[in-house]
Order: sequence, then structure tokens, then C-alpha cells
Amino acid sequence: MKVIVKEEAELSRLIAEEFIAQIQKKPNSVLGLATGTSPLGVYANLVKANKEGRVSFKDVKTFNLDEYIGLDGTHPQSYRYFMNVNLFDHLDIKKENTHVLKGVGDYVSYYKQYDEEIAKAGGIDLQILGIGSDGHIAFNEPGTPFDSLTHEAELAESTIVDNSRLFNDISEVPTRAVTMGLKSIMNAKKIVLIATGVNKAKAIKNLLHGNKTEDNPCSILIDHPDCTIYVDKEAYSLSK
Repeated sequence: MKVIVKEEAELSRLIAEEFIAQIQKKPNSVLGLATGTSPLGVYANLVKANKEGRVSFKDVKTFNLDEYIGLDGTHPQSYRYFMNVNLFDHLDIKKENTHVLKGVGDYVSYYKQYDEEIAKAGGIDLQILGIGSDGHIAFNEPGTPFDSLTHEAELAESTIVDNSRLFNDISEVPTRAVTMGLKSIMNAKKIVLIATGVNKAKAIKNLLHGNKTEDNPCSILIDHPDCTIYVDKEAYSLSK
């Protein structure tokens, strides 16, 4: 596992360059995408590169990590809405090639086929992750089995509190989600994780210096053959 420590703007630029290089090497790349505030700078850099003609997404396929149960794609806090507004609407990507788990309707049938659809696409070439303050990746909370595939998840109280900043009130935060599992994530050929801010320092310390345990979901990344951790000085402050 490789660790890169830079300022947040530089982290976002470097990760975006990894995505650009991947697409330039393989124009029909399959990308694994995340939501939340952490990847926003990365996505802004990708939009800029696309508009400048440095990279095209016309043959790219994407699969997102997760979605809240109970929110449809038009809800401002749904992850489909997030991806459209912050990335997809600004790229030359075909919307039918962008896959986000569903939180309404027959979402069960959809998520049960998700891993198969990823495999049919050829597997994820490059996956971006964030990390929760409790060490969760996607919505794989502490205690999630390492062999888990895409599934329904009950959100931990700490996750609900962390995510409440994006809602008007904590009572509006969904308590369940559908998420790619830990095995699903580990199936990606290459993984990059971005973490910024002092509130991620403990999680990063546990990832880099702790034991592999299902109580710390991100610790599974220790076993991945091509995983790079991008952190700023604050997130790395307990790991020196």
C-alpha cells in the first residue's frame, strides 16, 4: 500500500491524472466512483480535462459504490443526483453507461445483479474511495464481512451524524443504504483512497498501522495489490 501526503488541491489533481491516464490507456475503461465531499475536487479536475479535450468519456462505463434507501434519483441528497450534478452532466459520457444503485422501487433485484453487471463490463479498472471516521468504506460499517458483495446496510449512528451536515436536519438522514460490499471493492484492479481533514486522522492511522479486522472495514485494503492512499497533512497527523 502506497501513501501520498499532499495538500488537498494537489491530491485531487493527482487522482484526476490517474483517471485520465487510465482512460487514455483504455478508452472503454470501467470506473468505480464515490460520492461525498472528498472526491469533489477530483471530479472538478476531470470535468476541466474533458472540456479541454484532454480526455473523452464517450466509451467509459461507471459504477457507483452506494445509494440511500428511500431516496429516488431526483432527491438532492441522492447519490444519483450528486453524480449527475457534479460529474455526469458535464462530461461527454452516455448516461446509460453510468450505473448508480437504486434506493426506491425494486432496488433489491437491482443490487442483487450489480456485481454480475460489473463483471460483464469487464470489472472495475480504477476505483476511488473515501473513508468514514469509523473506518467504513462505501457503506460497509464495522462488522461487515470481508467476503460481502453488494448488499443492504444499516448505517451506524456515527455515519448518520457525519452525513447529517448535508441535510437540513439529522432526522432526514436515511438509516439504511445499498452498497457495494468489501469483496466487490477488492475486485477492482486498482484502488485510490482520498482522505482529508483531522476528523479522518484516526481512521487513517488505524488503516496504516492497525490490524486487519472486520471491526475496521478499510483494513481489508491492506491485502489489495495496487492501492494508493492519498491524504493531506491533517488526515496523516496521527500516522507519522
